Amino acid sequence: MTDFPCYKLEIFIPESHLSVLQQALWETDAGHIGKYDCCLSYSPVTGCWRPLEGSHPYLGTLGQLRTEPELKVEVACPTGRVEAVLAAVKRVHPYEEPVINVIPLYRTGL
Repeated sequence: MTDFPCYKLEIFIPESHLSVLQQALWETDAGHIGKYDCCLSYSPVTGCWRPLEGSHPYLGTLGQLRTEPELKVEVACPTGRVEAVLAAVKRVHPYEEPVINVIPLYRTGL
């Protein structure tokens, strides 16, 4: 991940876990933009999934489609911190298979 100076992480998480996620992000310096830190945004979304055999869902029942409100958290992260931030997010995330999109950013703060 060296072609871009910064990445955006999109993290889908239950609202109940927002504060622990924020703390994990800030402890790893995600959301540091220029002379500001702790920068992130979040918005409500609706998640949909069906747990398959062998899974251990945080919410839901095996074989049944589940729909729940979630938050999509967006945060900028310097390239050199991506792996540490991902590890921190996974430590606090309640889902067995968290959805975390890592998107390269050409620029931030234009």
